[in-house]
Amino acid sequence: MSYAIEGRTGAWEVVVGLEVHAQVISQAKLFSGAATAFGADPNTQVSFVDAAFPGMLPVINRVCVEQAVRTGLGLNAHINLVSRFDRKNYFYADLPPGYQISQYEHPIVGTGVIEIELADGSIRQIGVTRLHLEQDAGKSVHDRHPTKSLIDLNRAGVALMEIVSEPDIRSPEEAGAYLRKLRSILRYLGTCDGNMEEGSMRADVNVSVRQHGEPYRTRCEVKNVNSIRFVMLAIEAEAQRQVEVWESGGTVQQETRLFDSARGETRSMRSKEDAHDYRYFPDPDLLPLVLDEAWIADLRAHLPELPDAKKARFIAEYGLTPYDASVLVAEQVTAEFYETVAKGRDPKIAANWVTGDFFAALNRTGRTIEDPPVSAEGLGALLDLIADSTINGRIAKDVFEAMVETGKPPAAIIDEKGLRQVTDTGAIDAAVDRILAANGDKVAEYRAGREKLFGFFVGQTMKAMSGKGNPALINETLKRRLAGD
Repeated sequence: MSYAIEGRTGAWEVVVGLEVHAQVISQAKLFSGAATAFGADPNTQVSFVDAAFPGMLPVINRVCVEQAVRTGLGLNAHINLVSRFDRKNYFYADLPPGYQISQYEHPIVGTGVIEIELADGSIRQIGVTRLHLEQDAGKSVHDRHPTKSLIDLNRAGVALMEIVSEPDIRSPEEAGAYLRKLRSILRYLGTCDGNMEEGSMRADVNVSVRQHGEPYRTRCEVKNVNSIRFVMLAIEAEAQRQVEVWESGGTVQQETRLFDSARGETRSMRSKEDAHDYRYFPDPDLLPLVLDEAWIADLRAHLPELPDAKKARFIAEYGLTPYDASVLVAEQVTAEFYETVAKGRDPKIAANWVTGDFFAALNRTGRTIEDPPVSAEGLGALLDLIADSTINGRIAKDVFEAMVETGKPPAAIIDEKGLRQVTDTGAIDAAVDRILAANGDKVAEYRAGREKLFGFFVGQTMKAMSGKGNPALINETLKRRLAGD
């Protein structure tokens, strides 16, 4: 079902385009050798180039170029063999030269596409307009002094990839799916860590609304939104605001706005600049960037298996449902964890345990899959003990919880607690006989045709054996005894 804002004059379609700023993973900045580590003391990672000292010249970082090209390849995008850096002129207190070195008319990466999957299983293609490289600005700090703002230039000059989508997104859900997919691809490639809380990935959200059959109306940009949830909420709030403006007879003004997450609303920040306001011109200190086709081909040949390809393989190789495969490949570390658990074992059972009990344990303990409460090898060992009938599935749940609490291997827990499954047919026969003797009336009902009582007999027998009885043997014995054998 399509998303729409219901107004007094009918349904309004939401049109969204995203500009994602992704910080490049590199040891040095885009045009200087200064470090890029997050969390350093203010102004301790600043070169003369970053601080715009007179006479300092930028020098391109080859690693940043490589990361941008690898990202473009991961987005199925066209790589431009010739690109150019421009100066984008504007004033910020944390932008020492008074301009940003960016790319405008000639970006390093051209059009591409990202495929997203929605909650109802439908697939959509979201176009990528371009990816260009640019340097980040510094950071203004407003909460350290009652009357002054402080400047930290550690971030100034850090390489950013600005990834611009086509206005193909039509709902908050699609925007969330797009950002999750893009972040997943970047993490698989190792080109950006996607950490929105630390600001290494943030989004500018362009929103407009229109009624059916209309051309695009005026858009507004919601600036620097730093979580996927806030992006989705900002789209809802801004679209609703624009509908109310249009329906009241007003006109939406093109402007840049901020999202107030506490109030769930957007508010005006400044009028929206057009490209000519920035007075773009080629940076005189940098030659055009010319790439070699053989070098690009080598980068393409060494790309990792990306989420879509991995999902297709999980479905084909492991027989997983598309949903389970999507969940398991969303993060590369999760896919690797699953494959370790599944190796040499039933892949569907492995998927059920990873997406069920294991994910639940992560949520409950607050741990991450990089530091899991149970290792992939430990979970695999537990599944082996189920497969060889050392324990049954119900007991395995208790063993897993004990593994989470103690960190001990499953075999040790089973021995300590005496949980080994009873496969002794004599013991099972005796337990079944006791249950049938104690429930003669129900035995008569079962034999008279009330077959649903079979589950009752299974449950009572398992209870009598403290959950340690082999379910298959119990079922077999009960069927035989109830049939009169």
